[in-house]
Amino acid sequence: MASSTDTSAQPDRPLRPNTVFRQLRGRRSPAEFAALVRRAAREIGERVSCDARYVGRVEAGEIRCPNYAYERVFLHMFPGRTLTDLGFAPRSTVRGRGARPAAAAVAASAHEQPCDRDAPYGAHRPYPNDPLNHEESDVLRRAFMTGTGATVAAAATLGPLGIATDASAASRRAGTSEAAAVEEAVRRIRLLDDQHGADGLYRRAAEPLRAAYALLDAGATRQTTAERLHSGAGELAISVGWLAHDSGRFDDARSHYAEALATSRMTGDAALEAHAFCNTAFLARDAGRPREAVRAAQAAQRAARPLGSPRLMSLLALREAGGWAGLADRTGCEQALVRAQALFGRGMSDADPEWMSFYGEAELAGLEAQCWSTLGDWRRASRHARRATRLQDPHFSRNIALYTAELADDLARDGHPDEAATAGLRVLDLLAQVQSSRIQSMLAGTARVLLPHRRASGVAEFLDRHASLPRPRRG
Repeated sequence: MASSTDTSAQPDRPLRPNTVFRQLRGRRSPAEFAALVRRAAREIGERVSCDARYVGRVEAGEIRCPNYAYERVFLHMFPGRTLTDLGFAPRSTVRGRGARPAAAAVAASAHEQPCDRDAPYGAHRPYPNDPLNHEESDVLRRAFMTGTGATVAAAATLGPLGIATDASAASRRAGTSEAAAVEEAVRRIRLLDDQHGADGLYRRAAEPLRAAYALLDAGATRQTTAERLHSGAGELAISVGWLAHDSGRFDDARSHYAEALATSRMTGDAALEAHAFCNTAFLARDAGRPREAVRAAQAAQRAARPLGSPRLMSLLALREAGGWAGLADRTGCEQALVRAQALFGRGMSDADPEWMSFYGEAELAGLEAQCWSTLGDWRRASRHARRATRLQDPHFSRNIALYTAELADDLARDGHPDEAATAGLRVLDLLAQVQSSRIQSMLAGTARVLLPHRRASGVAEFLDRHASLPRPRRG
């Protein structure tokens, strides 16, 4: 099967080792060189999960050109050189402009690709060579922009992502390709959610989750593969749980998070346990169970402490702050916020989990805004929400809509109906490409607050456009 980055005329192109890259590594081991790559990435604000295996794949010629994040890092490490100077093929020779058929994209997702798709998407950017990327698939990009129906159609390309779901799966022991397919499913779900929100994705995302747990039941060929499968299946359960959470299916979300937590406990996976408790805390806050939110966030911090990631601990402190705010405990909330900011200030590290690619300054400001809003301090909340909208990377369409909806509500409650209406109209524009019941619920609350202020500038337009919104559909 030809990859998305090869021409169909040469599906079996022989590998050509990258001897130039090997010479640049010098006497360092692959692991030592990978550490240098990660350090260089941090210097320019990129996030790459380079390891010895990635370096080996580059040197073996399996990765004919790096993705854009790695390209920036390599050019930073070796100033004055081009990709071809580093032994890579020109990007134009390995990138196809047309979109692959959805069936081909699904079938190919479980196989190794000649371009860099091994690294997780980070630094708030999608995979440059992923068939779901807007740069690689103009047809799919246009489909995403046409509304919920098209988003559902595009979500169908998730499929089982190369994971067998028929009866034969139970008789086969999983190998590395199946483990890779599960991990790819997690990344694609996150990418789709970042760009378009959860509504319309949830039901379809459950299919690869069922397939992943079927693989766990069948067993794996090696212990290392089994560990990857357990971790991947747990992360997939969390991703599907988040789609349920964001689309208002709280009971389903709670079940998926519990499934991930159980998987983490079976294998002693502290990173997965911390992630599961993190999302459980967030869900409990949104579901009106603030004391549970505090307890879950504290449990997440206990699990995460040995992992050595200040950024993860910062996010978990914010989850705790949200719980304290829900309990109207201003002191507890402020103390947790101070911890979150101090830990965030320590910067990124190699120990930061891949799933935290969304957590930057914008998310920090956005979550703090939510805490102040819960405490009724609308002025402070709107200040942080405004900062979040300014800082958010354009790739995260859903988060831009979320922070702007938060800003609109805070401004409305702080007595600025005209500014609130302006922000609300921006959110309505974004809803053409973002489907999130959570955001629509926030807008509905803002509309209720603005009803008595219809004569203020822009308020009538916002209220009329909001009233014409179709009711959220659940797919």
